[in-house]
Amino acid sequence: MRKFIILGLIAATAVPSLASAQSAGELRHDRHMIHEEQRQLNNARRGGDPREIREQQRDVREARREYREDWRDYRQAHRDVYRRGAYVGPRGYAYRPVPVGYRFAPRYYHSRYWISDPWTYRLPRVAGPQRWIRYGNDVVLVNIRTGRVITVHRDFFW
Repeated sequence: MRKFIILGLIAATAVPSLASAQSAGELRHDRHMIHEEQRQLNNARRGGDPREIREQQRDVREARREYREDWRDYRQAHRDVYRRGAYVGPRGYAYRPVPVGYRFAPRYYHSRYWISDPWTYRLPRVAGPQRWIRYGNDVVLVNIRTGRVITVHRDFFW
């Protein structure tokens, strides 16, 4: 009887942690839902009903929030993927947090800093002159033609 109680307690503590880890398929589904909600918002804007537009905007925000939460759960469950060696920046490098719109010098987004396989980290695919780069422990989406920062994920790597 005591063994069953102990096994029950172990199962009760193990199951929630397994359930919280999001699979790649769930993340892909969440991205699809964001795309679908955005499409519905665009349709509502064409219709011009302000109440429906507000509802669709709320749905898009909720879908994005859910994706962020699922991604954080995935990151917590797969900590080994997000462990990287020490960052060695260009000569004269000193880390300073950068905001969206900041302009990097070309030496900071040289190809040696590119993240060659963004899917490994569940980062969205980019096209054209945009690249995900590592900057300290952050991951930054940069337009490599202008050097402008498009998106920043702070403390991305452990």
